Amino acid sequence: MSRQADIERRLDNLSTHVRHYTDGVSETTDGLLARGRRAVGRFNRADTGKRIARAAEDFADEANYQYRRLRRQANRHPVATAAIVAGTVGALFLLYRTLRRDSEN
Repeated sequence: MSRQADIERRLDNLSTHVRHYTDGVSETTDGLLARGRRAVGRFNRADTGKRIARAAEDFADEANYQYRRLRRQANRHPVATAAIVAGTVGALFLLYRTLRRDSEN
């Protein structure tokens, strides 16, 4: 086989591989664009503002309920509450020290 024929064969193989990769990239890009359009379509609906407002109100109500519940428990069981807080703070410090040791190594 001549050198020119070998070069042509390699270029044909290369062009086949390039076409294959670009087809894959094209399909992936089309899929991502379609997903993006669907996501934007969900947020462009007329009731999106209402749904976000309702979700924010529900979140605020839940936070208020949890705060009142915690206050009630702290008033009824002050020693248990102090122990829970101390344990949580201790666990956070231990986690912080462990993560600092890992990042120093």
